[in-house]
Amino acid sequence: MATITFNAFSFLQKKFRANNLEYVNAQLVIETGTSARDLIHQMKLMEEEVEVVMINGRVGRLDTILQDQDRVAFVPHGTPGPYRVMFGFKNKER
Repeated sequence: MATITFNAFSFLQKKFRANNLEYVNAQLVIETGTSARDLIHQMKLMEEEVEVVMINGRVGRLDTILQDQDRVAFVPHGTPGPYRVMFGFKNKER
């Protein structure tokens, strides 16, 4: 088992609120070997709803295995901001 800190941004927050799921600095216990893709599905989201997964402040791949104490955030498509290119959102391989 591993514990991660999870955040959801922008439009995804509405989905989490509707499902009574925590999405701001939420402490989640996940199974060892859980990938970012697995977490998306466990949160009842479709991969297409998440443009970028941030892992410890960096753009991560969906197949990244999450580790104990990781900080994970889901960013949906259309989230505005000047950091999109700097963080590598544009044309990032999923």
